[in-house]
Amino acid sequence: MGLEIVNDVRTDYVCDLVKNGKREDGRGFREYRDISVERDVIKRAEGSARVKIGDTDVLVGVKVELGTPFPDTPDKGVIITNAELVPLASPEFESGPPNENSIQLARVVDRGIRGSEAIDLDKLCIEEGEKVWMVFIDIHVLDDNGNLADAAALGAIASLLNLRIPNERYGLTGENTLPMRDTPVAVTTVEIEGNILVDPSFDEGNAAASSVTVISNADGTLSGMQKSGSGGLKEAQIAEMVEIGIEKAGEIRGKYL
Repeated sequence: MGLEIVNDVRTDYVCDLVKNGKREDGRGFREYRDISVERDVIKRAEGSARVKIGDTDVLVGVKVELGTPFPDTPDKGVIITNAELVPLASPEFESGPPNENSIQLARVVDRGIRGSEAIDLDKLCIEEGEKVWMVFIDIHVLDDNGNLADAAALGAIASLLNLRIPNERYGLTGENTLPMRDTPVAVTTVEIEGNILVDPSFDEGNAAASSVTVISNADGTLSGMQKSGSGGLKEAQIAEMVEIGIEKAGEIRGKYL
């Protein structure tokens, strides 16, 4: 039985369960899998975190280096976010340069951080037009069992909250910690058979007609949204997804950040 046929069978199974008000792992439609956040797991990084949501496992490392600002923002530091989807993490990942999925994952995480202005980029400037701190956020997917966006975004913020500025390495003085102005949290929901499910597993993600990731700030405002999938959504469904996203983000923030 080919992979495509297996996926079709799994999709039909997931859809039948949802029609009957059930999920394959027994959760409620608005219930997350177990979440764990482990900080400072990469000793050579300036900040790091390993996040597990169910069997989805993501490692995030943050490096800080001295660099030159972009010409259009000479008085601001730089944030660069990358995601690596290695074949060992999923049979659907392929080796080689970043593909559309890895680029999209990095963009979702990056958008939440920038949109919330969680990092004050002005404070990363050392000498206008000459020297700024460059913050590299690297996302490594260790195991993909669905909902990579939420795990990666949570790992990025947990890493940044734990960030150490390497002043001594470059013979500089100043604050060794980076004050965070907000803690954006991503919450992904999917639409299956007219129902909205939070934290989709791998099979649920494949079965979903549409997926929406809502990134919200500590005060409940939005800092980013990302829709995936070819299915359309009604206005009421989008409103419900946003409401769920903000509510669940508050729960996650209070417990894990």
